[in-house]
Amino acid sequence: MNAIINSPLFGIFLTLVAFETGVFISKKFKYSFLNPLLIGNILIVGFLLITGISLESYNVGGDYISVMLSPATVVLAVPLYRQISKLRQFWKPILAGIFAGSLTSIACVILFSKLLGLSNTLMLSLLPKSVTIPMGSVISSQIGGIPSVTIIAITVTGITGAVAAPAVCRFCHIKHKVAQGIAIGTASHALGTTRAMEMGEVQGAMSSLSIGVAGLFTAIVTPIILSLIA
Repeated sequence: MNAIINSPLFGIFLTLVAFETGVFISKKFKYSFLNPLLIGNILIVGFLLITGISLESYNVGGDYISVMLSPATVVLAVPLYRQISKLRQFWKPILAGIFAGSLTSIACVILFSKLLGLSNTLMLSLLPKSVTIPMGSVISSQIGGIPSVTIIAITVTGITGAVAAPAVCRFCHIKHKVAQGIAIGTASHALGTTRAMEMGEVQGAMSSLSIGVAGLFTAIVTPIILSLIA
């Protein structure tokens, strides 16, 4: 049994089963908060706690799936290519929206960290919360944060965006498809983009664009802002 648990196939199999279960539940009940990734995370954590299997044993296989995050993100360029005309038409407001959203995310983390009295290390770990895990973990380690905390923050941010995106767009009267995509992608990266793609091809394409630009902007601007604050 120990040989099975400590093999890469165990972590991979558990991840796939948990995610497919989440997909099934999400499709069956059709509630926005029943996100497959959220359900999958809960099932995996619950299974590990009940069985007493260590996280290290799970990660022997789970890390193989993590490696695929970067190439999976690159695939999101396909819908963007199909909507290249929209990018040419609205490139100025698109860039302005991404930059404004990224700055707002950074500013909110700094502001609420100060108000809540969070430690400097925790604040640094939360700053890249709105970019993808591969980029966010690297940014976190470079600025003195804790990558594992950053990954948790990124996951929570993405799930929240995927669940709440349509409602937020309705509440804020965001009706333009390009604006919806930019808002979702900038705020909630790849996980939010999955919901944007469900809303429409234009929204998905613009959200895909926002992931890369927002990540690059965050990587460049965050150290500058921290140096100014210091």
